Amino acid sequence: MPPTTELGARGERIAVAYLTDSGLRVLDRNWRCREGEIDVVAREDDALVFCEVKTRRGLGYGHPAEAVTPAKRRRIRVLAQRWLAAHDQHAPEVRFDVVGVLVRPGRPAQVTHLRGAFS
Repeated sequence: MPPTTELGARGERIAVAYLTDSGLRVLDRNWRCREGEIDVVAREDDALVFCEVKTRRGLGYGHPAEAVTPAKRRRIRVLAQRWLAAHDQHAPEVRFDVVGVLVRPGRPAQVTHLRGAFS
């Protein structure tokens, strides 16, 4: 696995553990369709939560969550619609979160969970 793929997979594992510890129930991970991939789909009470996970080794390129561009947000919205249709799911609330994971050598990972990061 290339180093960036390993870093992303590690970040997603850390994010899933964080979300689970925070009371969310993970329904799906790395769900793919023709338009792309959703990192994490979870449920929190009545809300379906679509999470984009971004992982970095440092802040040289900004905080990990800053990497979720307007184009990426549009794609995540489309992917959420596809996931809902594929799973015949309807929820009173759909939320889009971003989980930023900062992984630095010799330090514990820092997780930033932006709830309702975009709509």
